[in-house]
Amino acid sequence: MDSLPGPHQTILENINKVDDFISEIVRAHQESLDPSCPRDFIDAFIIKMQQEKGNTHSQFTVESLTRSTLDLFLAGTGTTSTTLRYGLLILQKYPEIEEKIHKEIDSVVGRDRSPCMADRSQLPYTDAVVHEIQRFIDFLPLNLPHAVTKDTMLRDYFIPKDTMVFPLLSPILQDCKEFPNPEKFDPGHFLNANGTFRRSDYFMPFSTGKRICAGEGLARMEIFLFLTTILQNFSLKPVKDRKDIDISPVVTTLANMPQDYEVSFIPR
Repeated sequence: MDSLPGPHQTILENINKVDDFISEIVRAHQESLDPSCPRDFIDAFIIKMQQEKGNTHSQFTVESLTRSTLDLFLAGTGTTSTTLRYGLLILQKYPEIEEKIHKEIDSVVGRDRSPCMADRSQLPYTDAVVHEIQRFIDFLPLNLPHAVTKDTMLRDYFIPKDTMVFPLLSPILQDCKEFPNPEKFDPGHFLNANGTFRRSDYFMPFSTGKRICAGEGLARMEIFLFLTTILQNFSLKPVKDRKDIDISPVVTTLANMPQDYEVSFIPR
């Protein structure tokens, strides 16, 4: 692929630019490192590298550090930006849901400070909307490709070692018993009868198991904080009639993306 011409060469060039960007950050961390006070993931990784300096089989290398940092960066940003864009589109379609979020944020957080993660437990409706956005958009229907590490039997099916498998997420996120009328956007899927937040084992937009998305924690915090901060300060005004807003996804080979749209942010 490196030798063949085509548009994929642009992707490879961009990946190299990101690698160079991360490598520069790693070098800066190495120069200013204080082992007694690690500042972040990169510092902690460098400290571990130094501890295993004499281990020729160590997995803690500069190359694995840049790869891991890139994985965390991409896993925590691509999903976040797409989910936010899709969520803002959906809320334009359902102004009554947006208005409930405004009222809840005003009563719990107010206007004098920014929302924080500690507020999430006191914002059950807003939290339910965030979860429903992720369930509804079904960002990665096929999940990412995995491979079995050994010969495996699954429900009488034999799966040879190294077979590529795609653990589908759509049937879980759209399970009609867990989420009645799954094709409908309904925050009630994550609310109890008394209005408290309802957790669901079927909520797994980031996959599950040992190979769950490495950026899940970062992405979930960003989605919640960015969305609540936007809605604390702005109301969404679509540029077209709400009934004409299309919230069906643009299906790609990997992800469900939102339709292109324009929106006005009106200060509250």
